[in-house]
Amino acid sequence: MKVLITGANGQLGRALVKRLQGCQILALGSADMDITDCKKTFQTIVSYRPEAVIHAAAYTSVDAAETDVHLAYAVNAIGTQNVAAACLECRAKLVYVSTDYVFDGLLGRAYHEFDQTNPQSVYGKSKLAGERLARHIVNRLFIVRTSWLYGDGNNFVKTMLRLGQEKEELRVVNDQYGCPTNVADLAGVIVQLIEGKRYGVYHAANFGVTTWFDFARKIFALTGNQQIRLLPQSTSELGRPAPRPAYSPLHNFMLELTYGQQMRPWEEALNEYLAI
Repeated sequence: MKVLITGANGQLGRALVKRLQGCQILALGSADMDITDCKKTFQTIVSYRPEAVIHAAAYTSVDAAETDVHLAYAVNAIGTQNVAAACLECRAKLVYVSTDYVFDGLLGRAYHEFDQTNPQSVYGKSKLAGERLARHIVNRLFIVRTSWLYGDGNNFVKTMLRLGQEKEELRVVNDQYGCPTNVADLAGVIVQLIEGKRYGVYHAANFGVTTWFDFARKIFALTGNQQIRLLPQSTSELGRPAPRPAYSPLHNFMLELTYGQQMRPWEEALNEYLAI
């Protein structure tokens, strides 16, 4: 299969490149293709004529987006529009990687693909705008929502491991609930999707629910760091500019209905990641 990956230098992009070994891949980072440049994006994608495009490039600075609204929408909405238009021209399948932040976190249970979206942050709104634009343009579309990613790159797990060596005490948010997701597992789901034609919206997160606080506690337990003192902290105490959904675990309902499968528990995926 001939596959083009945007955002190839990110955690998911790197995992996809590894997972797609044996395929013909064009892996593009932001320096290789500015997705906000419509003409160049169109030319790059159409000239390569991929069978599938995995659009993992995004503006992901959640707090900065609250003031940098123009750039957040330029990348997440207009950039996606440009990629989708090129996919329409060359009849390529498109995977648009989205987020749990398209939900408000008020439902009180895990969100499945048919639940109402209601993003509260600029980041979430811009990612939902990308979903809607992609839907308007292409039919061969997979929207894959995920959450709390970690892999090869900067992420919460690595931050905790670093701070655990530097500090004796850490305060971690304990009132946000979600699904930590290993990018290797997410990449596996995406590859499975592009090999078929069962288009639609999919949630893809490791199974289970936790808080950032308990996520951190599990990280230190698995790495044998029992000396660090963890203290719970509320989101309001943290004082971040962007609102976060308080309860946004993802239920991989479409994976269950379509493929009869569920992703493995987040604890198992984390254990494997830390053992590498």
